[in-house]
Amino acid sequence: MARRPVVLGIDDLRSLPRATRIARTSREGVLLLEEHRDREIDELWLDHDLGGDDSIMPVVAVLERAAFDGRPFRIGMIFVHSADPSGAETVVRVLKRWNYPVRRATA
Repeated sequence: MARRPVVLGIDDLRSLPRATRIARTSREGVLLLEEHRDREIDELWLDHDLGGDDSIMPVVAVLERAAFDGRPFRIGMIFVHSADPSGAETVVRVLKRWNYPVRRATA
């Protein structure tokens, strides 16, 4: 039996139909990543602004720390979608710095 792709989304509003799991806040997003720490993630969809004062940056910090420690998450592709162009570009720049496969996308 073929492995079901793991598609994670962290977005406060969008439904992300292809996602197998969705987190709505950065706190939920960090927990979701921790659950998948030692598993391959096919796609990770990140929204920069998560409502109110919340943003994706705590999740990005977890990804950065893992890469800094020499144990980056195994992710096929990270898609950054956001109505905030400068926020999205910041996320893309930071993750590229740590050699994660990342690109801007529309959800």
